[in-house]
Amino acid sequence: MPASDDLPMTRELTLGSDVNVMLTLSLLRRGAYDPTSRRDGSTLWRTSRMTTGAVTYRLRQPDRRVVLADAWGPGAAEMLDGLESLVGDDDDPTGFEPEHPVVLDSHRRHPGLRVPRTGRVLEALIGAVIEQRVVGIDAFAAWRRLHLRFGDPAPGPAPDGMRVFPTAETWASVPSWDWHLAGVDPQRARTAQACARLGRQVDDLVVTHDRDHAAVYRGLRSIPGVGRWTAAEVGIRALGDADAVSFGDFHVAKDIGQALAGRPFDDAELERVLEPWRPHRQRVVRLVALSPLAPQVRRGPRAPRVDHRNI
Repeated sequence: MPASDDLPMTRELTLGSDVNVMLTLSLLRRGAYDPTSRRDGSTLWRTSRMTTGAVTYRLRQPDRRVVLADAWGPGAAEMLDGLESLVGDDDDPTGFEPEHPVVLDSHRRHPGLRVPRTGRVLEALIGAVIEQRVVGIDAFAAWRRLHLRFGDPAPGPAPDGMRVFPTAETWASVPSWDWHLAGVDPQRARTAQACARLGRQVDDLVVTHDRDHAAVYRGLRSIPGVGRWTAAEVGIRALGDADAVSFGDFHVAKDIGQALAGRPFDDAELERVLEPWRPHRQRVVRLVALSPLAPQVRRGPRAPRVDHRNI
């Protein structure tokens, strides 16, 4: 029976191995006040825009190998069909050897961590573009402001204030003033709108090329303003690419170097050191980020801060 605003479509998924769904999907949340994601105790609420339309979904995990999903809205059936990929159940960590003490310790502390595959390329792409060259708090504030202004209300009984990722047509028509109010400079705004104007073609990359990540990245990098870092950020979230590394990030090379060698790396050294971990380099990056043993490099802003107190 189709989902309605009152009655959800439901699915109980038995996982093939232990998966920590909440930790795995925490990667998708863009800040504590992301209007597309809400954690309520052991329940995760999220929204998305599927090919078939908007969806609100609720995930609960009563057991390490069971996921209970409820979904509302026109995109409910499509979302539930892709549940295995979304929660990382089809992510295969076979062959991953943590080895380094920091990575090994974090691996033991976070059993069931997987790489999600949402399949929603445009959602991940717009989010990554907004995060280009700015500190996280400003990017998250921009994401929130733009969703509250242009996103659709979440279908079903979603928590108050949740919104659905705007349509490609809406992103393409956001006025320059609203980008400015959100703290997004003209260059990032032009890139986001170039992505949005491609609309369905962007999301279809994951269908056309299936698991050929390199082909998807080539397609993404053909868009003006989308480079290696942005494409990798999409791969980590939308493609389930366990080997993606965000080279060019202000922090990643420094943090990984500090954790693995006691000193910051540059991108060239990071690439060399991570090479033996192929095709699991993203696992190493994520585990180091989660590790309480990894010393952190002192932070500095990547671009001038903007005032988001009115958001």
